[in-house]
Amino acid sequence: MKIYNTLTKKQEEFKAIKDKEVGLYTCGPTVYLRAHIGNFRTYILEDFLKKALNFLGYKVKHVMNITDVGHLTSDSDEGDDKMELGAKREGKTAWEIAEYYTNLFFKDFDELNCMRPNISCKATEHIKDMIELISRLEKNGYTYKISDGIYFDTSKFKNYGELVGKAHIEGLKAGARIEFNGEKRNITDFALWKFSPKDANRQMEWQSPWGIGFPGWHIECSAMSMKYLGETFDIHCGGVDHIAIHHTNEIAQAEGATGKKFVNYWMHCEFLTLGGDVKMSKSSGNFLTIETIKEKGFSPLDYRYFCSQAHYRKQLEFSFKALESAKNSLRNLRNSAQEIADKAGEIKEDRELKYYRAFIKALEDDLNIPLAVGALWEMIRDNSISPQIKLWALYEFDKVLSFDILKSQKLEIPDEINELIIKRSEAKKNKDYKKADEIREMIKTKGYMIEDTANGVKVKKV
Repeated sequence: MKIYNTLTKKQEEFKAIKDKEVGLYTCGPTVYLRAHIGNFRTYILEDFLKKALNFLGYKVKHVMNITDVGHLTSDSDEGDDKMELGAKREGKTAWEIAEYYTNLFFKDFDELNCMRPNISCKATEHIKDMIELISRLEKNGYTYKISDGIYFDTSKFKNYGELVGKAHIEGLKAGARIEFNGEKRNITDFALWKFSPKDANRQMEWQSPWGIGFPGWHIECSAMSMKYLGETFDIHCGGVDHIAIHHTNEIAQAEGATGKKFVNYWMHCEFLTLGGDVKMSKSSGNFLTIETIKEKGFSPLDYRYFCSQAHYRKQLEFSFKALESAKNSLRNLRNSAQEIADKAGEIKEDRELKYYRAFIKALEDDLNIPLAVGALWEMIRDNSISPQIKLWALYEFDKVLSFDILKSQKLEIPDEINELIIKRSEAKKNKDYKKADEIREMIKTKGYMIEDTANGVKVKKV
């Protein structure tokens, strides 16, 4: 399998640290608000990745964080904690907000057919691990104290900015000569531990060697990923918005403490846009949720199919028209799969099937899911392949795609259509075949197709 590695800026052959075992860390939600469909594009990518690795014979240990403290409204370590803001907004405790939105996140996650992580770790349950990591950084000379907390001195970390690129970091430093003014030594320095404000009460705060306070956002991912996956592990995923700051700072913290390479392969999912260069974000209020699309008549798996239509390293533009097209394609896919299943009766394995080999090749080509879906459709349309082999392949492909291709979908047939079906049956009994055909066409214009079978009339959506 080849993966585009954000760290090296090139596609590389994937080599696991342990034979056929993969340590995978994915950045999870900040549970102060419901995750939006842009967030879920990344979670769907990560699910495709995990299932592809399983399909290719790897055992995956997947760890994902739940950020329930420390994520401030500003990337420059200023502003309010998002959890505290959520509590004020909804008149609940920060702990109640965290539990409420964590539960909603996993509800959406499950409905998208995403496989839950082996370990979902909450930041608030790993404060001790974060304090220990900061202490290691302090011992190694990377920290300093200012009025609002303990900071990481990025000038002391030789490879700082390697993930995003040195030019980006130099640009920040050049701008700092005009814009940067404060106690921080460098504009890129970031908080490891923030002191609780003296003029306000925080619901989430802890004792530490440096005073009462709470962890910075970045430290949690370094501490928890290394706790469960080791000081060096295979793959770290997230959205492209995490490259410049969050993931760059994770590398600095982890490697500053251990002196070892933190992660071998970094994978980042591009933005879901709302047209042009407008990205979907909670901070702008410009976002849609899984619940929103359900209210408009779409299923979460319609959205999963929609996300499969673009490579994860390309921006994907969302529209309800495009989602409608995905919905229709998924429905047609399931109808075709059901027809194959009806004809097959039994499964016949064929691992040399050219479409099966093409599917594997697509997965191995930097997780090219659109190409994998294309191989699926080509196989369905190939009349030279037996239904028994096609049925086996459909089950195999859906181990990765998770579209519920062969899951029986109960079709809700409107009363109007049922009445027309009855009238058509009466016309056929009376041998009025012209009227029966006219009623069939009328049913078709209303979005339904009927088929006469030995077991009665079968109804499908057009």
